[in-house]
Amino acid sequence: MPVTKIKKRDGRIVPFDPEKIYTAISKAAETVGSYDREKTRPVVEKVLEYVEKTFSDTKAPTIEDIQDIVERVLIEQGHVKTAKAYIIYREEQAKLRTKKQELVGGFVDKRISFNALKILKEKYLLKNKEGMLIETPQQMFERVAKAIAKEDKEYKHSDVKKTETEFYDMLFSLDFLPNSPCLMNAGTNLQQVISCFALPIDDSIDGIYDAMKTAAKIHKHGSGTGFNFSTLRAKDDIIESTMGRSSGALSFLKLYDASTTIMKQGGKRRGANMAILRVDHPEILQFITAKEDPSLLTNFNISVGLTNHFMDAVQKNKFYDVIDPRTKKTVRQLPAKEVFDLIARQAWKNGEPGVLFLDTINKANPLSTGKLEITSACAEVPLYENEACPLGSINLSKMVVRLGNKADVDWEKLKKTVNTAVHFLDNMIDANKYPLKEIEKVTKENRKIGLGVMGFADMLFQLNIAYDSDDAVEIAEKIMRFIKAESRKASIALAEERGVFPTFKESKFAVKGFKMRNATTTAIAPTGTISILAGCSSGIEPVFALAYMQRVLGTEEILQVNKYFEFAAREKQFYTDDLMKRIAQMGSLKWFSEISSEIKKVFVISYDIAPRWHVKLQAIFQKYTDNAVSKSVNLPSDAHKEDVIKVYKTAYGLGCKGITVYRDKSRDDQIINPVV
Repeated sequence: MPVTKIKKRDGRIVPFDPEKIYTAISKAAETVGSYDREKTRPVVEKVLEYVEKTFSDTKAPTIEDIQDIVERVLIEQGHVKTAKAYIIYREEQAKLRTKKQELVGGFVDKRISFNALKILKEKYLLKNKEGMLIETPQQMFERVAKAIAKEDKEYKHSDVKKTETEFYDMLFSLDFLPNSPCLMNAGTNLQQVISCFALPIDDSIDGIYDAMKTAAKIHKHGSGTGFNFSTLRAKDDIIESTMGRSSGALSFLKLYDASTTIMKQGGKRRGANMAILRVDHPEILQFITAKEDPSLLTNFNISVGLTNHFMDAVQKNKFYDVIDPRTKKTVRQLPAKEVFDLIARQAWKNGEPGVLFLDTINKANPLSTGKLEITSACAEVPLYENEACPLGSINLSKMVVRLGNKADVDWEKLKKTVNTAVHFLDNMIDANKYPLKEIEKVTKENRKIGLGVMGFADMLFQLNIAYDSDDAVEIAEKIMRFIKAESRKASIALAEERGVFPTFKESKFAVKGFKMRNATTTAIAPTGTISILAGCSSGIEPVFALAYMQRVLGTEEILQVNKYFEFAAREKQFYTDDLMKRIAQMGSLKWFSEISSEIKKVFVISYDIAPRWHVKLQAIFQKYTDNAVSKSVNLPSDAHKEDVIKVYKTAYGLGCKGITVYRDKSRDDQIINPVV
C-alpha cells in the first residue's frame, strides 16, 4: 500500500509529497555537476519502492527515515558523489536547525529563516523578567490567534475556537501577517496591536506637549505616529498671551524627534513618525531642506502636502499664496516651479521629502466627516486626527499554484485568505488598548482597516513575469481588483452580523446602498520587517538582491539565494555556488553573459527597472486601494533632478496619493548597495 503521510520534525503528520525527494536529489546532483533528469527519476522510483516496503499506510515515516533511504539508494545505484553531496547538505541543515534551536530554546519550523528568527528573538518573542525567552515562534502565533479571536465573543453566532484555529493556520502558514505591534503585544497586558496612529497638534503649549506625550506612549509599544505641523504658527509670529515670538513649526518638529530618540532606547523598536507640512505654510522652504543634514530628524519621514492649486501653478509657472495658519491670510507669494524644483532637488540628494497629493487623497475619501491631512508613518493610510488603523498583509508568494510546469494565481486560496484577514483586522480594532479615549472613539466610529500585500515580486518570479512589463501591470490589476472586491464582500458580511461602522450614514457606501463594517478595507504598507518574517519580498517592491552572503554562525558566512531564482537556475542547469557568489557581489544579472536573456528579463532587481514602471505599478495598485500605497521609486545613482520631477508629475497624473523617490548611493547609511 502506498505511503500517503509523513511525520514532520515538530510531530505534525502531513501529506507525503514524492516530488520533494526528486527536488532534493536533483539539487545534490547539480552540486557535483551530474544532474540528469532521465537518470534522477529511476532513483526516486527506487526510493519510493523502499519506502513502501518499509512502511505501511498506517505508520507514517519520519523525514529522517526518508532521507536515510535516499542515501542508501544513491550509494547502491552507484551515485557516490551525489550521495556525498546529499549527506553534506543534511549535515549543514542539521547544523542550522541546531543553531536555530539554540537561538530560541526550542524547535523551529524550517519555513522560519535564520534572519527571521534573529528578529523574532530580539523584538517579538516574549521574555521573562530575566530576559529569557518564554515562547517559540509557533507559540507566538498561538498567542496572537487566541488574543484576536477572543473578540468574537462580543458578537452573536460566533465560534471563538473555530476562529482561533482559522487565524492560527493563516499566521503559521505565513499566508498573512498583521502589523508588528500585533505580533509583539497581542495577548499581553500591553495589547496595543494597531500600528498606525494620527495625532493632532493644537497651536498651544498644552496642545503641543499633549500630542508629544501621547506619541511617547504609542512609541513605547512599537507603533508609529503621523503629524501635520501645518497647524502651528510660523517662526517669529506673535504670541498674544506673552507678546513674544513663536519659535515656529520646525522647532517643535525637532523636539518631537528628540522625544522619539529617548523613547526608542527603552521601547520595543524604533519609533516611526511622519511629519507633513502643507506647501502653503510660511516655513515650507525650511521644511523642504530640513533633512539636508542626514543626522537630523532621523526618527521622521517628512512629506510636503501638495494641492491641486499648487500643481496647476507649477504647470503654468505661476506664483502661489503662502497662508498664515493663525490668521488664514496670505502673507506672501512664492514661485511654484522653483519650490517644486527645490523639493525634487532635495529628494534627489537624499530621498526626502516625499510628496502627498492632498486633494487626490480627499477626493477618494469615503467619508464626508472632514478633511484628511495626516497619514501613517509610511503614508499608507490617510487618517483623521486621533484615528488609528490596523494593517496586515497577504503573502502573495504563497498565493501561487503550480499545474505541471505552469504556475497560476491560486484564486480560491487568495479569496479564503482575504476573508479571514478582514475578520482578523476587524477584531484588532476591538482588541486594541488605546492610549486615549478620543482615539478609541474615532477609530471605532470609522473602523478603518488596511489589508495589503507583500511578496508581489516573488509572485512575478513564479509566474515568469518581468516586473517592468505590461504583463506585470495586468496581473497587479487583477490581483488588487480581486482583493478589493473580496475584502468588501467580507466587510459586508461582517456588517450583516455585527452592524455597520457608526459613521456609515456619512459615507459614500450609504449613498450606494450597501452596508459596510469598515470605512476602508485596503492599504499597501512597506512590510519591511514582517516580509522578512514571512520570507518574501517587501510590499509591492521589486527585490533588491537575488543573492547575498549572510553571516549566521559566528564568523561563518552562508550563501543566501532567492528561492525562486535558485529554482530557475537549477531547472535551466546554470546553478553553481561560485556563480551565485559572484551575483551576490555584482547585484544585477545584466553583467553575466552565461545567463540567458530570458532569465535576465524576469529576474530583475530594483535598480534594473526604469522609473516609469515603478510609478505604473504603484498607480495600478492605488486604483484598487481604499487608503494609499507605500512604495519607493528607486532611481540609479546617475539619475538627474529632472528624473525626479518627471516621476512626481507622472504619479500625480496617474492618481497616486503620494510618491517617494530614492536615488542609489544618495545616503551614506544605505542598507543595500547593489553594483549597477
